[in-house]
Amino acid sequence: MANITAQQVKELRDKTGAGMADCKKALVEADGDMGVAIDELRKRGAASAEKRADRDTNEGVVATKVSDNGQKASIAQVTCETDFVARNEEFVNFVDSIATVVFDKSPNTKEDLLAADLNGNKVEDKYNEILAKFSEKIEVGKFEKIETPGYLVDYIHGGSKLGVVVEVSSPKINDEARLLVRDIAMQVAAMNPSFLDRTSVTQEILDKEKELYKQQATEEGKPADIAERIAEGRINKFYKENCLVEQQYVKDGNMTINDVLKQISNIVGEEVKINQFIRYAIGG
Repeated sequence: MANITAQQVKELRDKTGAGMADCKKALVEADGDMGVAIDELRKRGAASAEKRADRDTNEGVVATKVSDNGQKASIAQVTCETDFVARNEEFVNFVDSIATVVFDKSPNTKEDLLAADLNGNKVEDKYNEILAKFSEKIEVGKFEKIETPGYLVDYIHGGSKLGVVVEVSSPKINDEARLLVRDIAMQVAAMNPSFLDRTSVTQEILDKEKELYKQQATEEGKPADIAERIAEGRINKFYKENCLVEQQYVKDGNMTINDVLKQISNIVGEEVKINQFIRYAIGG
């Protein structure tokens, strides 16, 4: 059996971030072979994850990546149990690397993502190293990649617990217009709209909302015809609260997001519309 030195243990710890005791045990079992010891620590991380499968992951990090020309972007979310881990630099870097892999490799499933290359190894290998280092459940959650002939702008809220990507129709977004599109991304982060516009709201949702409002008005003692008109009025309020383009602009209460889009259109010299928005929030 090989004599395991303190230097070997330190080297393995530097490579994996695992505890000193775990590193020494892995080296002993690997008879001093550094590569085998790393694989053993990864396996332990995966096994440990299975034991923690029933725990809640209400903390984590959202990361985004956008190309220089604004026509390709990715967003990814990785969750964990505690804020202590979520704030750890190595964990944050891992989530950033996930967003980069999604950006570069375009995986369709979690299995594709874990099998993708990350600095010469599989993403799964780094994932298992992270699991081995932190004694809690960590989940590689949702992710997606967006490509557009228009323009994409991202926004990460403080603490990286909330991320947004907004896609607009024009590729002519300059620095001035980009700041306004970023304001729209901040609006999505702050106000959490459920829909882009009225056309995004299904008839089923409208019928349920209208029935609810009619019931409330009836319970308040209003006649049927009045209850109907009240319900219609509240539907309009529903649109203004839940449809992004109709929401009151958080930076100027005298404007709506439609008004902001008009400003952007004037800047770039053509009509600019929002094609879609994506919002990832930890715990929500």
